[in-house]
Amino acid sequence: MSYFLDKRFFFLLISQLAGAYGTLLAQTDSVSMVHQTVQPTFVKTRNTLILPLIARSIETDWSIGVAGSFTFRFNRQDTLTRTSNTQVLALYSLRKQFIAAINGTTYLPGERYILNHQLSYSYFPDKFWGLGKEAPLKYEESYLFKQYYVYLHFQRKLQSRFFAGVLYEYQRLLTVDYQPGGLFDQLAVQGRYPYHISGAGLSLTYDSRNNAFSPDRGGFFQVYFNHFSPAFGSDFQYTNYVVDYRRFINIYREQVLAIQGYGFFNAGDAPLRSLASFGGSNSMRGFYDGRYRSKNQVVLQAEYRVPLFWRIGAVGFAGVGNVGNRVSELNFEELKYSYGGGIRLALNRKERLNLRIDYGWGLGENVSNGLYFQLGEAF
Repeated sequence: MSYFLDKRFFFLLISQLAGAYGTLLAQTDSVSMVHQTVQPTFVKTRNTLILPLIARSIETDWSIGVAGSFTFRFNRQDTLTRTSNTQVLALYSLRKQFIAAINGTTYLPGERYILNHQLSYSYFPDKFWGLGKEAPLKYEESYLFKQYYVYLHFQRKLQSRFFAGVLYEYQRLLTVDYQPGGLFDQLAVQGRYPYHISGAGLSLTYDSRNNAFSPDRGGFFQVYFNHFSPAFGSDFQYTNYVVDYRRFINIYREQVLAIQGYGFFNAGDAPLRSLASFGGSNSMRGFYDGRYRSKNQVVLQAEYRVPLFWRIGAVGFAGVGNVGNRVSELNFEELKYSYGGGIRLALNRKERLNLRIDYGWGLGENVSNGLYFQLGEAF
């Protein structure tokens, strides 16, 4: 996935920090409620907050920026519907990467309808090692891309915990600066010239987590597809399929085992920035996001979370995955592994909002490692 998409939870969590200043925070995704007669409860319907940001990942080194957060409700007496949020963010890294984005989620009364939206502009010096599961470190090449990105996801509640949705995605790659005669030309990489894609699709989601950001029980399962076609104005024709399964198990007291299985598949001629991107701050930590690129990817990762004292906690994590141009190549040959650990600082105990400091190692054709300084859990 792209750098911006990899940071989607980071943006969502910004709005939750407004709770420290008196705003009602987002409630859990699925909580059994006891129906009883109570006095009407009135909550603040809107709040605006501006925050400085600091983050770190392998891809960006240290980044600094600023974010504006706007949280709101449609009904002061509706305490069951989660708080809607919109964020505006600008982020600049030590590697001269720049991202400006608008991101948010709108919950209509009763959460009968949910709208997720992302709009961004990226100026991003990046790295490329080739395509497929074999990408030797010595082939590393630098390149730069500039792009606009739009993502809309409209969901309707079918019944308790089940949602059906419609998606739309648009990406316009304005510039791709790369070394002429290098890997991009040798491999005839699709998308090495400016292009745009446009596609629509459907989703189905089941969500029984007891907290949206750091659950200790429940599960999440989502499948969706996006079809990109000249009929939608796209330069490339292909279909993207995603399967995301997560399970959270309370092992002992507040100790939690979190498990995720993730599959990303493309059928057709997917361009460069739509290929599976292996690694990142949320998946296979220790690998550079994009260390391996191909049409398809599968990842299985687990994390064990343990509270220590005061607001401090610790985690250990491990993962295994692979990429392939064909689904049949997603096998046990040349598997990639990751492992590591980290510290958590609870910024808000009630909503389980954590500052995440992780260090991960990636084991593939060579060993890589890196430090992550983020808000929110990896999954």
